[in-house]
Amino acid sequence: MARVVVDVMLKPEILDPQGQAVANALPKLGVADVSSVRIGRRVEIEFNGEPDLDRAREIADRLLANPVIEDFTIRVDDAVGDSQAGSS
Repeated sequence: MARVVVDVMLKPEILDPQGQAVANALPKLGVADVSSVRIGRRVEIEFNGEPDLDRAREIADRLLANPVIEDFTIRVDDAVGDSQAGSS
């Protein structure tokens, strides 16, 4: 099994109100050295067999991202099968 990760972000020229809200809240948590925050989303696509980057790009372009306001990047996740600890 192969996993492809698609990261979808707003284009730099698009305002990010969620990111601004997080950035504005950070000083209240004692974090003063962050100048900008952008919020996006991560989509994981698992393929049977080898990863198909062309197919993943087609899925992202046609379904996962709005090309008017969003950009996306695609990469193969080499950590499939490794134990990944999440933060709680």
